[in-house]
Amino acid sequence: MAEVPRSEADAAPLSRRPTPEVTLRFAAAVVLVALMASGFAVAFRATLGGVLQLASGASDVVTAMTRAPVWLRIVAPGLGGLVAGLVGRSLAGSERGQGVGDVMEAVVLGRVHLDLGVTLRKSFASWAAILSGGSLGREGPLIQFGGAAGKFVSDTLGLSTRRARLLIAAGTAAGFAAAYNTPFAAVLFVIEVVTGVVVLDAIVPALVATAIATLVTRAVAGAGPIYGQQGFALQAPSELVAFTGLGVAAAFGAQGFMRALSFGERLFRRPWLDLPWRPALGGLLAGGVVALLPAVAGNGYEPLHALLAGAVPTLLVAELLFGKCLATVASVSSGSPGGVFTPTLLVGGAIGVLFRDGIGGVGATLGPAGGYALVGMAAATAATTHAPLLAAVMVFELSGDYAIVLPLVLATGVATLTSRALRRDSIYSAELRDRGVAWQLTIEGRRVLDVKQTDSSRPAAPSSRPPAE
Repeated sequence: MAEVPRSEADAAPLSRRPTPEVTLRFAAAVVLVALMASGFAVAFRATLGGVLQLASGASDVVTAMTRAPVWLRIVAPGLGGLVAGLVGRSLAGSERGQGVGDVMEAVVLGRVHLDLGVTLRKSFASWAAILSGGSLGREGPLIQFGGAAGKFVSDTLGLSTRRARLLIAAGTAAGFAAAYNTPFAAVLFVIEVVTGVVVLDAIVPALVATAIATLVTRAVAGAGPIYGQQGFALQAPSELVAFTGLGVAAAFGAQGFMRALSFGERLFRRPWLDLPWRPALGGLLAGGVVALLPAVAGNGYEPLHALLAGAVPTLLVAELLFGKCLATVASVSSGSPGGVFTPTLLVGGAIGVLFRDGIGGVGATLGPAGGYALVGMAAATAATTHAPLLAAVMVFELSGDYAIVLPLVLATGVATLTSRALRRDSIYSAELRDRGVAWQLTIEGRRVLDVKQTDSSRPAAPSSRPPAE
């Protein structure tokens, strides 16, 4: 087991300062990447909504599936999966993945495999799968495009490997901000998930790119929180005990969801079930769930609104939780490209409502169900990403509800601790570990290792200080 070697650019002396020309080119690159990421996000949303409107007269996929006959609810996701499979087969000889794991590896290790053309084709596959009713998050293509745009612009402008890594991180933050209209959470996504350490050189470009991307997104989609302004508050200090319990419950639920995704991947990886038929079969299975419960189509945005409003009966919440997990496993694990971030929010929101209704039956004084949905969203996100600050800040920005901050902080911390006790890897670091790459974060710094998934030996010494230009 050996420590991952650094590139020559990374080993340059810290005293070396970039020339004004390099600084100017990098600043221009940050602006350009932010505009590309936000523009792509606007186009992705607009074309989805436009085609849905033309095809069904509906503005969202849940409404479209609700109006569609049962046979079409089954067949449409299967056709979307078939398109995704055909795209995947055409990319069989290209670089792997283009997912968040690739972005993490590119930024942290300098192994930059991101390709804008591959990302665009995979984004089209994701677009088709979402349009047809697959249970996928649209944030995946937006985040991945931001990272790939950073690589493309750095190559075009002839920037160094180190600058390219910083630009990929900035593009990733811009894509996240464009997806959720949450600028602070976008920067925290880079810090807690992508880099794992606080590096000022990475934070500043990410802040600038996030600000630009958010400005563009809000000019088109509106400035308010995407789930509407909420207003929940603690009924009593003792209610924090309930939110602590919700953190534990959400961690177990999120772990179950992640393990179901992994089990689904193993189930679909059969020699006789190759592309494009694997995603097509997954789409048909997801379509079977959509036929019974149209609300599970898409990324989960629409049912989350209903959960926050407290407008969903308990039995339907339970059906929604089970159905969303099943449909997402069928869509994602079979190979349709897309994110699981927003589906995880829905899973957490449903767990929060069910937890609240469950303990409410014993006579506890509790706030409205929407508040527990919010905290559940954050706790489940923290449990899957192992990024509690990101999760708490993101849900705060999504709701605009400052009164819920204390429960958010408490529940995300508890959820992260519980989740790490159950499994050491987050949903993203597990992807890297499967490739033979892992790192451990300690108070001394990041320990970066080149390991095999089954390697249980002790980590190497901490990696050195952040690389210089």
